[in-house]
Amino acid sequence: MPAMNMIQALNSAMDVMLTKDPDVLVFGEDVGYFGGVFRVTEGLQKKHGLTRCFDAPIAEGGIVAAAIGMGAYGLRPVIEIQFADYIYPGYDQLVSEAARLRYRSAGDFTAPITLRTPYGGGIFGGQTHSQSPEAIFTHVAGLKTVIPSNPYDAKGLLISAIEDDDPVIFFEPKRLYNGPFDGWHEKPVEPWSKYDLSDVPDGHYSVPLGKAAIARAGDELTVLAYGTMVHVAIAAAAHAEVDAEVIDLRSLVPLDIETITESVNRTGRCVVVHEATRTSGFGAELVALVQEHCFYRLEAPIERVTGWDTPYPHAFEWEYFPGPKRVAAAMRRAMGRN
Repeated sequence: MPAMNMIQALNSAMDVMLTKDPDVLVFGEDVGYFGGVFRVTEGLQKKHGLTRCFDAPIAEGGIVAAAIGMGAYGLRPVIEIQFADYIYPGYDQLVSEAARLRYRSAGDFTAPITLRTPYGGGIFGGQTHSQSPEAIFTHVAGLKTVIPSNPYDAKGLLISAIEDDDPVIFFEPKRLYNGPFDGWHEKPVEPWSKYDLSDVPDGHYSVPLGKAAIARAGDELTVLAYGTMVHVAIAAAAHAEVDAEVIDLRSLVPLDIETITESVNRTGRCVVVHEATRTSGFGAELVALVQEHCFYRLEAPIERVTGWDTPYPHAFEWEYFPGPKRVAAAMRRAMGRN
């Protein structure tokens, strides 16, 4: 199997699906000739033609609306919003139309669209290129929300998203595109080729939505994370010298509650980590679910490590970013070692 970074894996997923299914098409801002701002769609227009991969106007509401109409008529559009920070003009279409279409038509119509978008910080993108808005989509019935943490999952999950008959919001942690990032920003960047999860098959395969993965096995404490924070949590466990089990959720909706409860019931302790702002972040839902399902097995209060309730800062990126030191401190508190 070839070693791929996440950009190449995502590109391969779209290439496979464009080849396999004539109803799949890709469009968005600069995704055609230019190949996308992060080059995730590079070469797709040249290989599959102008009608299968094309550029759209800078109008996110129009991109989403067009995709919904295409989906209702049987196509499977894969649309790119250039940064997650730009998704808000299309939010009404996603919530009022895409998420409701199956319900309001009693199953006669669906919206089998996949919305891809780079998200998260760690690249000094400032307040308008670093946001993590996943929680505003997990709140909406009818939308699925997926966040991969490595190239192998990225390709398999994207194929599953494209094949799904419901709308899927597919967040791509841009800090992970070219290599894993454990939060120690002073360290040199390592390429994905050094890691087993860069071994990505060329052809078709899928990773099911709603099934978490154990990124690190452990017995003392459970960490719930997704995207970049999976790697940060693994680094934090080493820094805190805690035998933590790190669960990579992979998809937030649907959520693998069985894997979560099995782990927390066994370890008796839980830390929830995400990069998004704290108030009403998806971590609050995870804390509530752990409290509901695992209360009598908990040995300590659930800890939550997140971004701050501020716009994402440029100059103070690493004070905002939930790095391994902050996560390790939460692990120690949960273990009663502070």
